[in-house]
Amino acid sequence: MKTMRELIYTGFMSLDGVVDSPGGTVEGHRSGGWVINDVEFLPEAFALKGEELAETTALLFGRRSYEAFAPIWRDSEDHAAYKDLPKYVVSETLTEDALVDGWGPTTILRSSGDIAALKKSDGGAIFIHGSAELARRLSDDGLIDRYHLLVFPVLLGAGKRLFSEADNDKRVLKLKDSAAYPNGVLKLIYEVS
Repeated sequence: MKTMRELIYTGFMSLDGVVDSPGGTVEGHRSGGWVINDVEFLPEAFALKGEELAETTALLFGRRSYEAFAPIWRDSEDHAAYKDLPKYVVSETLTEDALVDGWGPTTILRSSGDIAALKKSDGGAIFIHGSAELARRLSDDGLIDRYHLLVFPVLLGAGKRLFSEADNDKRVLKLKDSAAYPNGVLKLIYEVS
């Protein structure tokens, strides 16, 4: 029996659930840059990002995250391993001519149904970076299989939250791995039951 590809959300999150603008003020709220500015850098607290590379076979983005990451990650030595991986962008409005050249094969998906079909295709794990609105929608649709979270000891108050406030059915998560670091960052890896 063929197994489905896993869809994994990975991201930095504040203790109050905000996931946007960890490295700057891209989203425009005054607390942007909270990963870089507010917490001591410890390489071991970010080791999860390197570990994910070995498992990543494709990347999935919402339109805004794709437009923010693609031009930077395409030329970034830190993200060189992602360059030739297949990328998928979920957007109802993005056109082929708006895709970034030189960053590997990119496919535009139009709906959650397209993502469900992608999960049934051949291949390994698909990682979602950024893309809070997309992640909420996919979670509501029961399409996310795992969360890789680095939770930072900051309360931001404003910003995009990872989890929906919709009155959805309860989902129980199973803790697969965790670690606490001296700078207050927590690594939490959950499978969705």
